[in-house]
Amino acid sequence: MNAARGIARDLTRTGFQAYFAGGCVRDALLGRPLKDVDIATSASPDQVEKLFEGHTVSVGKAFGVILVQRDGFSFDVATFRTDGPYTDGRHPEGVCFATPEHDAQRRDFTVNGLFRDPESGQVIDFVGGLADLDARVIRAIGDPEARFREDHLRMLRAVRFSAVLGFRLDDGTREAIARHAGWIKRVSAERVATELVRMLCESPRPSAALDLLLETGLLAQVLPEVLALRGVEQPPQYHPEGDVWTHTCLMLDDLPTPRDPDLTLGVLFHDIGKPAAFCVAPDDTTGQLRIRFPCHASIGVRMTKSILTRLKFPTERIETVSALVSEHMHFVDAQNMRRAKLRRFLGGPHFPKMLELVRLDIKHSNGDFSTWDFLKSQYDAFTDEPVLPEPKIRGRDLLALGIPPGPPMGKLLAELYDAQLEGRFDEAWAHFSLAVKTQNAP
Repeated sequence: MNAARGIARDLTRTGFQAYFAGGCVRDALLGRPLKDVDIATSASPDQVEKLFEGHTVSVGKAFGVILVQRDGFSFDVATFRTDGPYTDGRHPEGVCFATPEHDAQRRDFTVNGLFRDPESGQVIDFVGGLADLDARVIRAIGDPEARFREDHLRMLRAVRFSAVLGFRLDDGTREAIARHAGWIKRVSAERVATELVRMLCESPRPSAALDLLLETGLLAQVLPEVLALRGVEQPPQYHPEGDVWTHTCLMLDDLPTPRDPDLTLGVLFHDIGKPAAFCVAPDDTTGQLRIRFPCHASIGVRMTKSILTRLKFPTERIETVSALVSEHMHFVDAQNMRRAKLRRFLGGPHFPKMLELVRLDIKHSNGDFSTWDFLKSQYDAFTDEPVLPEPKIRGRDLLALGIPPGPPMGKLLAELYDAQLEGRFDEAWAHFSLAVKTQNAP
């Protein structure tokens, strides 16, 4: 904050106005930790560059924004402006430099339209943001439909701010979103994905974000597969908490903080295949008819990959979240796994996250932790050695013994590694060596 205050001081000493602006003012007044400090000024971009020569980056000069670097921090320094016409539902065609009041009017929500004098601490409010902070309301500045027509992403941002801050969404703002929820499909998938992850990871209760997405019609536009979880009944003896939507929301709200995005998405999608897998069939034990979801994990994996690909998530995240969805039902058979298979399961790259997902799954369903306790104890036992150690025998070793490359070699390597994981490597290797010697004997 001292670095930002120093930049503002340099601007005012040179004869310009300079205020802290937007989210940093809002968060400071709410007593929340500050992430970014933005500075709004009457200085033009050229004047900002000249004043801080050698310490600027022209990241958004066409829109009046210059990045100023000081003391290892970077700050957006933006000239007071009004925006030209929006033709793509995201960016103005151009800007005109203006007064602080005009600058405030072109922002998204009243609580984000506040300025603060860096020296005196005085808050400058042209848009009623202070009253809405006190009332804990997210309200679009001016005509909400006009604000959302300018920038369609603001509809998702309204939901995020409401859920993250625990504020009520103003009725007029909510109604405008509901009328024009379809506009969100014109926004780039990457920006939609970023907003979804932020609202789920930063909200005190992610379920509140999902409820708002549902009420405004945005959920049907961006995640119709999640909307389909509502009303999907589950067998009460295994899921007394309710339908799949309720179960998922309970798990999301119980995620440890700070929330890991991969785990959060894994929880959101872990049962995404249940609506498609729903059927009523005999129970394996009692033979009585009950609700079942055969192959819902494998169906869910395909759906998860499709959803995350549609939203253009990075490949690594797609693979990690898909693995969590795929593996979350494997724990059921853990106590019956061969030792080698169990160790491969425990040694998977995403096992700790999967274990946490399963813990939440059990906690918010039947509450039977017996298999989870077994898995946790098995995993914790490997404190002094890796779950999956380096193989004692590799392909080059078999090549040296005259074993040709190909599928049989791969199968042999897998068998030898299984033996190593099960603590019987010496026996298996002796048996193999004898077979090789016998085969090569004259």
